[in-house]
Amino acid sequence: MSDIRNKIIDIIAERLSKEKDSITDDSNVIADLGADSLDIAEIMMDLEDAFGIKLEEDNDSLKTIGDIISYIDQKVAENG
Repeated sequence: MSDIRNKIIDIIAERLSKEKDSITDDSNVIADLGADSLDIAEIMMDLEDAFGIKLEEDNDSLKTIGDIISYIDQKVAENG
């Protein structure tokens, strides 16, 4: 498991009070993990702080944990 993936899951699990083991790459942040719009905003800020990147606010393609991992992997690589 990559460090980026682990950190993302840690942040989301903590923010949503979920067990890390219950979060998979296929987990939908809203439908499966129960995040609301405030949770999403807070998770985005946490991820920006953790990885030193800026996330687009209206990125509707980030629905699952796998989507988020791929996106942040790409952003971190770009900012290298």
